[in-house]
Amino acid sequence: MPRSSRTGELQFNPEIEKTARRLRKETKQKGIRAALDVDLTVGEESIFEETETKMAANNRRSIKELNAPNSDQQPLCITFTDAEDNFELKSGLVHLLPSFHGLAGEDPHKHLKEFHVVCAGMKPHGITDEQLYLRAFPFSLKDKAKDWLYYLPSGSIETWADMKQQFLQRFFPASRATHLRKKIYGIRQSNGESLYEYWERFKVLVASYPHHQFTESLLIQYFYEGLSGMDRRMVDAASGGALIDKTPKKHNI
Repeated sequence: MPRSSRTGELQFNPEIEKTARRLRKETKQKGIRAALDVDLTVGEESIFEETETKMAANNRRSIKELNAPNSDQQPLCITFTDAEDNFELKSGLVHLLPSFHGLAGEDPHKHLKEFHVVCAGMKPHGITDEQLYLRAFPFSLKDKAKDWLYYLPSGSIETWADMKQQFLQRFFPASRATHLRKKIYGIRQSNGESLYEYWERFKVLVASYPHHQFTESLLIQYFYEGLSGMDRRMVDAASGGALIDKTPKKHNI
């Protein structure tokens, strides 16, 4: 008797290989899920144990201890050398330093110039300009500007170049630079403003942005185009012709 008559007929599956692959895939996915469940359980237990440890440590401290401020002093942003630690600023120098408050209308470039002038006239013997500037500059800052300095990261300033860069980035941002450039090339003489007053205002405006990147010829053009009609004719007459046609060396403006 044929074997199929003893054990029953076997079911025929034309896609038996496809079915086998599907079954193997399902078995593999079940194994991965089981492994992930174990890893997650272990991770949760570790986090729970760490949290319990911290809570237990805090429970052994009083509320007063938990709320007590950290008494460790935060180091200043400036890193001083040993030589800078060994000299003391004289009170006379500190009192003569210009003040910068961080207000919107203040000129940081002018403050740096005034600071350099005072330090040059009161420089102690045996130290470098770099050492003096780093030590004295914090005393020239007031109010918002001083707060800004105190909140800089500890050790973030090692040189005077670092200090100037940070100072100008904070108080002379790109938006202000753009605004001043527009004021320079768009300057106009006001009604009732004398030629001398207009010239002085223009010089102050240009000096407030030392890195304007305008050539001298362009500056002369902006100044000339902003003149009133009467003063422009007077300038042309004094220059022996139209000022705009002169070279920078000839008009010496």
